[in-house]
Amino acid sequence: MPDIIRLLPDSLANQIAAGEVVQRPASAIKELLENSIDAGADEVTVIIKEAGKTMMQIMDNGKGMSETDARMSLERHATSKITKTEDLFSIRTMGFRGEALASIAAVSQMEIKTRQEGEELGTLITVEASEIKKQEPVACEKGTSICIKNLFYNVPARRNFLKSNGVEMKHIVEEFQRVALANPEVKFSLYQNDLETYSLPGGKLSQRIIGLFGKNYREQLASCSEEMAEVKIYGYIGKPEFARKTRGEQFFFVNNRFIKSNYLNHAVMNAFEGLLPEGSFPFYVLFIELDPVHVDINVHPTKTEIKFDDERTIYTLVRAAVKQALATHNITPTIDFQADINLGTKLSGGMDLTRERETIKDKNYTQFRNTESPQQKSNRDNWEKLFDQEHLGKTPSMTSMPNRHEPEENLTITFGSKVNAETPVEAENEERGKAMFQLHNKYILIQVKSGLMLVDQQAAHERILFEKYINHLKNNTGASQQSLFPQTVSLNPGDYSLVMDMQEEMSALGFKIEPFGKNDIIIKGLPADIGNANEKEIFEGLIDQFKRNKSELSIPRNENLARALARRTAIKRGARLNEEEMSGLVDQLFACSNPNYAANGQTTFHILDLNRIENFFNR
Repeated sequence: MPDIIRLLPDSLANQIAAGEVVQRPASAIKELLENSIDAGADEVTVIIKEAGKTMMQIMDNGKGMSETDARMSLERHATSKITKTEDLFSIRTMGFRGEALASIAAVSQMEIKTRQEGEELGTLITVEASEIKKQEPVACEKGTSICIKNLFYNVPARRNFLKSNGVEMKHIVEEFQRVALANPEVKFSLYQNDLETYSLPGGKLSQRIIGLFGKNYREQLASCSEEMAEVKIYGYIGKPEFARKTRGEQFFFVNNRFIKSNYLNHAVMNAFEGLLPEGSFPFYVLFIELDPVHVDINVHPTKTEIKFDDERTIYTLVRAAVKQALATHNITPTIDFQADINLGTKLSGGMDLTRERETIKDKNYTQFRNTESPQQKSNRDNWEKLFDQEHLGKTPSMTSMPNRHEPEENLTITFGSKVNAETPVEAENEERGKAMFQLHNKYILIQVKSGLMLVDQQAAHERILFEKYINHLKNNTGASQQSLFPQTVSLNPGDYSLVMDMQEEMSALGFKIEPFGKNDIIIKGLPADIGNANEKEIFEGLIDQFKRNKSELSIPRNENLARALARRTAIKRGARLNEEEMSGLVDQLFACSNPNYAANGQTTFHILDLNRIENFFNR
């Protein structure tokens, strides 16, 4: 029998490796920027066209490469960073695997120009799909320039999986920001489609933060520092009053390497406990310096996941550093004994209630009745038969309901959910529900023929809004309420590109937004059914929720937007509702095509039947 195991060709092996190292244009930008930093550059320029799909170029003034090194850099596992096993435990450079250039060259058309200081001529190498097409001397500036064209041109499946230009550019900007923050002494420039996005001179960390995120960060920065024998923590945190609904500007660096750590993020949030409004996130840029022997960075090819040999100590130090910074800058909670202790509830609950009353007024119920599908009509009819509202008192929202006094003999009501099994209808003269009320301002309790129904008010309202917004996006029917005083929102370049890419969908929902400066937008109108709300807060919350959904779920953009907006504008648990509002909410829930579950799969209601209730009292 012939042998069947053989070595893969280098070009194929490089393409396989590229699947881990180069997932999108931003991955290539990250690797090349880190190479520029390792080369000792103090000036780096990045040029992007069509979100990196057409062209990416990174130029630096580092030490450059010789002709031999330039050719060798395109081989797999060729690196100048380590030479023996022990070096893995003392790594201070950004790169060390020796896979980046070979992987990028395997899935693109690459051109390298490089010259060392003191040499008259540099080296030009042209590569296509790992194949060297040209190598010759060339006159060029000191340092290295790498141009990548047509990324994934020879891997059509991977190219088809790339997102829109706005999304891909957002990822590129995020990688650029991380490297720029880690190296504030280096001058960085970023150009997108021949337009300057960033021009950051070398300087202090605080200047770099302001240059990246805007002048409004100047007022919120609070310095942070803590040091032990082997560990040093320093950087900046944002003051609680500047906390935002988006969690984007949160950065951890270990030995100048950006990392992702939910564990350390929990330490920061723990230090801010009691100082932040619910659903708000603080800004922070924190650097952790320690001996590399205590860190394992060889966990994943992206090198954003690392392991500490004593993670608890790092957690404690991070929390202590943040708490000390808050105390040093007099950022502590205060108690006013003369203040109304219910003021916070009145303000938060009152504003939510004012907004939500607009969404469940009679005209909205009538609109649901007029536009409902056959499935929705069936759900509503079943609901009206299950629960008779006659004894709740006539409300404006009930005037258009059909006559509920038709005979119900031999009638069986069934909802399409395991929650609601088939329930026989008792005699018509049986005592019906006489009232509905809230339990802890979270659940609506209703007496129905089979027992007791509990409705989760937030989940129910999310389902109602989700279906409404999906319909707006499908038919482009979202009405807009003009703002008397339009608000301006400053975004980072990544979020700005994302918003501009979704401008058409947001207009379909009822948002009226326009560019207003470099990375700013002006909000001229909100969806009409949101009511009196803070435009900036709603918009920032929508973007944050959209990004969260995108990172956790693989769903179409329209569904993501509808979910995100429903989540951010729905009635929250803790909001007090009057009887009319509760009645309208329940009516609209059972007019939905799928009233049983919220958009995220959470159950909206549950029926506790009489037999189960009786079992509680039987001995």
